[in-house]
Amino acid sequence: MLRGLYIRNLLLIDRLDLEFQTGLNVLTGETGAGKSILLDSLGFVLGWRGRADLVRKGADRGEVTAVFDIAIDHPVSKILEMHDFAHSDELILRRTNSPDGRKTAFINDRRVSGELLRILSNNLVELHGQHDDRGLLDKKVHRGVLDTFAGLELDPVSKAWEAVQNIQKMLDTARIGLEKAKVDVDFLNHSVKELEDLAPEPGEEVVLDSKRRLMRSAEKVRENISKASHALGLDAAEGAMMDALRWLETSSNSIEERLEEPIAALMRSASELADAQRGINDCLRSLDFDASDLEEAEERLFAIRDLARKHNILSDNLAEFTDELRGQLEAIDNRTEQIAGLEDELSKANFVYKRISDKLTVERQKAAAELDNSMVSELKPLKMERAVFKTQMTDIAAGANGCDMVAFTVATNPGAEFGPIEKIASGGELSRFLLALKICLARQNEGVTLIFDEIDRGVGGATADAVGRRLAALAKSAQILAVTHSPQVAAQGAHHWQVSKTVVNEVTTSTVVKLNDEERTKEIARMLAGDVITLEAEAAARVLLQR
Repeated sequence: MLRGLYIRNLLLIDRLDLEFQTGLNVLTGETGAGKSILLDSLGFVLGWRGRADLVRKGADRGEVTAVFDIAIDHPVSKILEMHDFAHSDELILRRTNSPDGRKTAFINDRRVSGELLRILSNNLVELHGQHDDRGLLDKKVHRGVLDTFAGLELDPVSKAWEAVQNIQKMLDTARIGLEKAKVDVDFLNHSVKELEDLAPEPGEEVVLDSKRRLMRSAEKVRENISKASHALGLDAAEGAMMDALRWLETSSNSIEERLEEPIAALMRSASELADAQRGINDCLRSLDFDASDLEEAEERLFAIRDLARKHNILSDNLAEFTDELRGQLEAIDNRTEQIAGLEDELSKANFVYKRISDKLTVERQKAAAELDNSMVSELKPLKMERAVFKTQMTDIAAGANGCDMVAFTVATNPGAEFGPIEKIASGGELSRFLLALKICLARQNEGVTLIFDEIDRGVGGATADAVGRRLAALAKSAQILAVTHSPQVAAQGAHHWQVSKTVVNEVTTSTVVKLNDEERTKEIARMLAGDVITLEAEAAARVLLQR
């Protein structure tokens, strides 16, 4: 219950202390007196998004404090506990605003975020105003209204739908990828076979190029090397050296040791000469090749280079590229398996979604019947006992909120065709239909302060009296704040507050005062007669208050 609202320096309010009570609290006043400012102030301290220029002109700060009485089992208690607040029967919300727009929020004197205030407000106050009628007339929101009435939890169906959508996206991506890959599969198979047949190795191009160069220049080189080999052979240098060595060895016995050193030198030279001849002969043997060897080397070299150019990579990377292409072919096979797996997952996810959405449909159908019955009960005291309210449900494409479309329809007389509220009901009937619907919704939130902002507009006389009596009956189990211009509604209030506006030294100020019995009579008389309160108006006001 909202026990107190304390406003400092906000808009037209200088200082205001309001102590609300249980039951039906009515707020009346002339148009423009500042009734909406009270709602703006309450919305501000509850963290609601609203106008930015709230600070009273000339003030350095605006401030609103709201005090609520809450029971230990109130939903707010759990929220506060989640944010490490100790339980208290009293909840104090305070929020300040500076002229530059900076806002600061407090809960029980601990600084908090505006978002936490908004979370709490959903369980503290519920506003039904003249501006939300258009929303109730929009069939796009009717399903949400029915879900709110039934207290349905939509997380399971939305999560099941999200799972279906995620798997469907993965499946679509995999299918697109597979179709794209299939376009290239012939190319991939041909390229892999071509590369596997050639089987190039890293560094092979350099080896082949060197071998090719050697073979192409081998004839000319071989001729010179052969000449060198003959020049060093037995018929040339080797033979002459061996003759010289034989002649010296024959002569060495006659001249004792004088030839030992020359003979040793010749023997070393002969050994070196033999090494040279072996190296030359090895080289000559390496230059022995068939013409087909050159042709084969060139053919492979050119094939490697052609493949490298074809795939725009270095020849040394051809082997690695072959593995990459094999991987792409393998990925196509894996993607086919992946698609089969995703199709199975999608089937299972759709099954889960359908089971949850079907259950939700049943719950909505049950809630629709309950709402229709509740509306019958609410329309009777509003003098619309012959009218019928019907919640229609039809199937629609699956979505995050299930597979149901909900539309509120009415028939103002038995046997008449049902149709949309705004097309079937007249102005006064429309207001009463919407009031009945709002009361049905409000009854679902126990422990919440209900605010009705000019909910009685468009009706008068006996109908307005019925609206007031219904609000008074509802207030027996809930705290209600009703902003009204109807004297019949105001007369039903358990507590009456008057909002007025004064101008002193060109400064406008709104004030709110609680009326005693005599003051209340005069205010209701004003609402009946206007600026000039007659004795007849006062008498009529007393009659309204005594009923």
